[in-house]
Amino acid sequence: MPWSSFLVVFAICESTMLVYRVVPMLALAGRELPVWLARMLDYIPVCAFAALVANDLFKPEALSQGPWQVLLPYLAALPVVLVARRTRSLALCIVVGVGAYALLMLVGGLLV
Repeated sequence: MPWSSFLVVFAICESTMLVYRVVPMLALAGRELPVWLARMLDYIPVCAFAALVANDLFKPEALSQGPWQVLLPYLAALPVVLVARRTRSLALCIVVGVGAYALLMLVGGLLV
């Protein structure tokens, strides 16, 4: 890819990021949001996390790799659900999920 094409793509990415990230922050600075909008915005991290998790839980191609590859994400999700219900901490859920998945991969590697 020539440098001129790279610079065009880079400029488009930067301008998109500026429009969608910086402009709303500047437009809403110092303003009080309505209660209903603030409540709706509280769901964004939960929805983003759910979308990431659902992408890993429902993989049809894992069925061809054996039962362990199908069960592994579900087994790793169990402690995450428990931590999420108890603490409601997104960061702690991510840490527990990665740790549970790594532990299950280690155990799965020892079993296979």
